[in-house]
Amino acid sequence: MPTVDLNSDLGESFGAWSMGDDAAMLPLVTSANLACGFHAGDPIVMLAACRTAVGHGVSIGAHPSYRDRAGFGRRDMEVGLDELGAELLYQVGALAGIAATVGGRIDYLKPHGALYNRIAVDPTVADVVADAAAALGLPVLGLPGSAIDAACARAGVRFVREAFADRAYLADGTLAPRGLPGAVLTDPAEVAERAVRIVTDGEATALDGSIVSLQVDSLCVHGDTEGAVQLARAVRDALGAADITLASFT
Repeated sequence: MPTVDLNSDLGESFGAWSMGDDAAMLPLVTSANLACGFHAGDPIVMLAACRTAVGHGVSIGAHPSYRDRAGFGRRDMEVGLDELGAELLYQVGALAGIAATVGGRIDYLKPHGALYNRIAVDPTVADVVADAAAALGLPVLGLPGSAIDAACARAGVRFVREAFADRAYLADGTLAPRGLPGAVLTDPAEVAERAVRIVTDGEATALDGSIVSLQVDSLCVHGDTEGAVQLARAVRDALGAADITLASFT
């Protein structure tokens, strides 16, 4: 039977501002990409998310970003390469320290938002992320066939291929910008069917109607998508009905 990981971007509340439902999402996924404080998350949120993840046997991934709380890490930024590398180490180190206090550890690295999109197409920035992952001894979760895929190969870092059940693709295999109509998918039946197709057929239909090839190890359902809990539950149920085993890639 095919096996796939189900991940979600979580731990993204901050102070009095609430984002998503970590308590409901964590029992449904096999890997959790936890915010590290630069786009979202704070020490209390990080601690609670780590504790819940450990309690459910969920793998913890660091989800670092540009330093951009106001833009939720979704604005592209020009950051010096040395500065960016240091900020990645800082963010992962903070989450790792908190995770260790509840018996957890960081199993992988998945950049967030604009940084994730940047390393899909920018080899120079991708090398910074791959080098940070190499220094930390962590695999990287990202878009297959992208600049970060190649950068990880150069750095000797394990690369884990990711696809998105709740996001639309462009014809070139990159994610459709969130501002485009149809870029974010919120219908549970559609998202579940899409997830099964990606795993079993290795493909999805892009916004322009073309077919995108997607050979993946992990599926993502965003924790901040509308109805995320219902989407994750629908995906989980559909994968099980298709005899697809859910297990963390770590």
